[in-house]
Amino acid sequence: MTQENIRNFCIIAHIDHGKSTLADRLLEITGAVQKREMKEQLLDKMDLERERGITIKLAPVRMNYKGFQLNLIDTPGHVDFSYEVSRSLQACEGAILVVDATQGIQAQTLANVYLALEADLKIIPVLNKIDLPAADVDKVSKEVISLLGCDKDEIISISAKTGEKVDQLLDTVIEKVPSPSGTVNSPTRALIFDSFYDEYRGVVLYVRVFDGHINKSSNIKMIATKSEGDALEVGSLNPAMSKSESLQAGEIGYIVTSFHDTSEARVGDTVALKNQNPEALEGYKEVRPFVYAGFFPSSNEFYPQLKDAMDKLKLSDSALEYKPENSPVLGHGYRVGFLGLLHLDIVKERIEREFSIDLIVTNPSTDYKVITSSLEELDITSASQMPPQSEIEEISEPWIIGEIVVPKDYVGAVIQLISNSRGLHNNVSYVEDQLALVKFEAPLANLLTDFYDKLKSQTSGYGSFNYELDNYRVQDLVRVDFYVAGDIVEALSVICHKSEAQALGREIVEKLKGIIPRQNFKVAIQAAIGGKFIAREDISAYRKDVTSGLYGGDVSRKKKVLAKQKKGKERLKRFGKVDLPAGVFTVLLKRD
Repeated sequence: MTQENIRNFCIIAHIDHGKSTLADRLLEITGAVQKREMKEQLLDKMDLERERGITIKLAPVRMNYKGFQLNLIDTPGHVDFSYEVSRSLQACEGAILVVDATQGIQAQTLANVYLALEADLKIIPVLNKIDLPAADVDKVSKEVISLLGCDKDEIISISAKTGEKVDQLLDTVIEKVPSPSGTVNSPTRALIFDSFYDEYRGVVLYVRVFDGHINKSSNIKMIATKSEGDALEVGSLNPAMSKSESLQAGEIGYIVTSFHDTSEARVGDTVALKNQNPEALEGYKEVRPFVYAGFFPSSNEFYPQLKDAMDKLKLSDSALEYKPENSPVLGHGYRVGFLGLLHLDIVKERIEREFSIDLIVTNPSTDYKVITSSLEELDITSASQMPPQSEIEEISEPWIIGEIVVPKDYVGAVIQLISNSRGLHNNVSYVEDQLALVKFEAPLANLLTDFYDKLKSQTSGYGSFNYELDNYRVQDLVRVDFYVAGDIVEALSVICHKSEAQALGREIVEKLKGIIPRQNFKVAIQAAIGGKFIAREDISAYRKDVTSGLYGGDVSRKKKVLAKQKKGKERLKRFGKVDLPAGVFTVLLKRD
């Protein structure tokens, strides 16, 4: 196929605006998939993706249409997986921007537009779901024109569900998306935009060839990691793997390598031929997790299985980071880093399903930078690692820059919500008459647990939210510890702002009282900063009526038995252990 007849493009959109459905229709119209093999969300291969109706992993596919080779990459829409979107954009020349005609511009729509403009892609605006009664094509068209500065006739209105005008969209892609540049005779350079580990074949790379060509059995090397190996097989995804003799400049396809670990061929690296030394392609910025949680097996005997599960998941998820952690209460486990709470939820569910391990997950937290009195810099991912307050010079926490897209009637409620989260709102602009864009800054720790839920309830479900990390700022932060029956439970410790410590301590202590079961002795649950207790709740003991067997006689007999019981309870209180249920460790995630 000549380069003039190749088109590389991706589909970008806010979550649930119809990317995967549109991809299904494109595959159907181009005949890439036969009608009998067609099913909904065809490119979403994971069970979790199909159940939740969301895309988690990007998926490339090749289609042939009217003599053109169309290489499509379907991308996720959720903010936690925006790194997948940025990787896809690097491999394309064009992007189809899908906007729901019933909902209009949303926060992730804006974020994806910025990414596409940064990558200098040709954007084709598309209004989807025009078959729904609630669709308002004129209003949403105005929002898109205001955002992109395009003409109304450049916007294509389609229904991905029914297939209406989808063929017109394909013609527009062929007409407007530029063909790839690069020459076949130059030294080979291919960009890795995704990789996964196949148990039977080794590491499989998804690549975009920019220059030269890669043949089957070529000796290849990675420019960044310096790893060398063989291309055991090359080909395209139609959407199943389809072998070919070579991948030429401008094409998107896969390479089955002789590597046995994805760290040998990292996403963003450049693939070259062994005997050539071309300049590396511009890769992606390193993905850095900013949400951390402890993963522990429910019983220590399952630790080897958890280790194996983490190693295997890491091979298919380049954003996952983990290191061993030991807890006096929970035993051996891992401190795992994620890109957000949905990412955490997906990884947890995959471990429980695919590896049949019952997990205990501790409260999620972010990372902090601590400078001690001796001017040593520490990077802390859990409160239990924090040194005593007397040894700390300053603590910095990560702040984010966020955008909330919301109907203008809810702007007041949104600003109040930002303020309650220790955030600062910067400015309010209007995408269109009724749609406001609120820009703000806030500490990430305050947005981790229920900010999104509160936003949805305050804006009757209309608010959408997008953010990116900004910098670390010095704040007045303290560590709050929790004691159960006089013993500190380090897995429950949290770091928070001093002004919020008392309220948070009281709230968590109350929640713990509702989760920890009653014992045969009184159990005190306390919150403390350093040596000072700031909140307390007591769980009363079970009362056994030890006097029921007595009848008649002197009251002193009764007192004697009760005094004996009291003595026994005092002894239990000193030596008794409270068995904490798993729900205790996710107390911050529990809603009232």
